[in-house]
Amino acid sequence: MEHAWTTVLIVVDPSRSHPARLPAGAIAATVEGMKAIDYDNGPDSLRLTEVDDPIPGPGEVLVDVAATAVNRADLLQSKGHYPPPPGASDILGLECSGRISAVGEGVEGLAVGDEVCALLAGGGYAEKVAVPAGQVMPVPVGVSLHEAATLPEVACTVWSNLVMTGGLGRGVLTAHARWGDTELGAPRVLIHGGAGGIGSHAIQVCRALGARVATTAGGPEKVQKCRDLGADLVIDYREEEFPDRVREWTDDDERGRGIDLILDVMGAKYLEPNIASLAPDGRLIVIGMQGGMKGELNLGALLPRRAGVLATNLRARPVDGPGGKTGICREVVDHVWPMIAAGDVTTRVSREIPLERAAEALGLLDSGESHGKMLLSVE
Repeated sequence: MEHAWTTVLIVVDPSRSHPARLPAGAIAATVEGMKAIDYDNGPDSLRLTEVDDPIPGPGEVLVDVAATAVNRADLLQSKGHYPPPPGASDILGLECSGRISAVGEGVEGLAVGDEVCALLAGGGYAEKVAVPAGQVMPVPVGVSLHEAATLPEVACTVWSNLVMTGGLGRGVLTAHARWGDTELGAPRVLIHGGAGGIGSHAIQVCRALGARVATTAGGPEKVQKCRDLGADLVIDYREEEFPDRVREWTDDDERGRGIDLILDVMGAKYLEPNIASLAPDGRLIVIGMQGGMKGELNLGALLPRRAGVLATNLRARPVDGPGGKTGICREVVDHVWPMIAAGDVTTRVSREIPLERAAEALGLLDSGESHGKMLLSVE
């Protein structure tokens, strides 16, 4: 069963004054606390409360949040299934946009008043958040400050997995790749949950990189949304089995029957059919476990295909160094932001809900009936 990776924007008041740039090592202190969303257990427990302001440390900036996007990870955390990594804020929220209000020691290239968006390990459901400077990105050209909050988590997830890990757009997975004298044709990518936030972004990035895109979705409305985004093959998982359709779709391809790269959010439930769908030298990248954590892996099905299975996580990556979020954010700014500026990748806000009704937004996520991006606003 597909659960749409819907993104929900929580908007806080951006019309506040900003302090002057602080001297090196100096941090602004406020007497009053800030508003933030707190929770006990599950989406119904979410409530607006007041907590202490965060204080940026060396290498960090303080962002006055204009908007924050809700992801499925927030829903899991609210239920006690996805705790933040050590040292991260307990407040929900993995991405935000806003304006820098203070700059910590050692930070260069960022200044008070800059409009930015940021990838977070936590803390986005609040008026302020402290962020490592390497995870702060400029707002893409042509995107509003609020809409920019919908981009960091999905853009970094998609690019780090499909491109930096999976190799899409590089080497043999380019649109004009050859193997010896053989022209391979466009690579084939399967995106599960194409109507959700990650899925809809992934479809567009794959198209921009010259790939042929297949995706799964549940029901006519979501199927049509995926087609509108440019998917070449949309499979309604409620009506048909995706391995049969992808084999039929790729039957005459020079690369061989099957999919070169699969981005999966289901985990155990889709492990066997995903492997059955892989082409020679194909790769399955698992980024979610909505269908369970444990499954049986048939190595005999992988060996003849020279295929591989990978599982990755974005939130727990280090800030810097190999595999770190700073490197991912830099690649996203260099490669994805120009796609957005050119109109090849878009983001849409479909619904607006007041911040104090954040529980309602997570409830919609939990139901699986929502899709696209919703806006939570503060009056």
